[in-house]
Amino acid sequence: MNAAGQDEKNRADLVAANHILAHQGILDAFGHVSVRSAVNPGHYFMSRASAPSMVGPGDIMEFDLDGNPLDLQGRKIYNERFIHGEIFKARPDVNAIVHSHSPSVIPFSVTETALQPVCHMACFLQKAVPVFEIRDVEGENNSLLIVKGTTAAALARKLGDSAVVLMRGHGNAVVAGNLRLAVFRAIYTELNAKIQSESLRLGRVNYLTIQEARNFQEALEGSEANLQRPWDLWVSEVTPR
Repeated sequence: MNAAGQDEKNRADLVAANHILAHQGILDAFGHVSVRSAVNPGHYFMSRASAPSMVGPGDIMEFDLDGNPLDLQGRKIYNERFIHGEIFKARPDVNAIVHSHSPSVIPFSVTETALQPVCHMACFLQKAVPVFEIRDVEGENNSLLIVKGTTAAALARKLGDSAVVLMRGHGNAVVAGNLRLAVFRAIYTELNAKIQSESLRLGRVNYLTIQEARNFQEALEGSEANLQRPWDLWVSEVTPR
């Protein structure tokens, strides 16, 4: 598939991704998803500011990495779009990003308990997930929102080479090399957080080792068919019959 064809597919998948993540409870009225352009890697696609479950093909917009829309047409855009551009700048390997307020994850951003992999489907976590503290950048006079490029750049630095970064009292950003994998990771980040919280109530937790996580990640993400199966299921769940 050529780059133009890939971008057409990305736009269609982006609509589906918004619906899937809303259906799975990862996004509600807020949160957003992006995918890097294959034609111009210095651009990305994201919907206009909308509740994710209501996103349609006509809502998909193109932005440069500084968050400037190329086709505004009077549409309202997300205030936190800078998260996406700055991560894309810092991570050439990342082609898709999900920013959510995933509810089971937030407790790990405000306590001393690190989010770590407890189930094999969260193998991409591999190590304790970093937590971004906005006070370190903006001081006490902040809104917790990432509405400036400089703050988003600090978030990207905290992400480092991880797949997930938490935002204290706010949410998280999940990254991947393609959109379908980013959706997969966002869903299983939430599931892992829920399982870890339940496990901690029972007693000492036996976490995955880094090697175990790497081994399963290679097996899972190394096969496109493994990721196609859940994607097809999730699409079917949000497709009108």
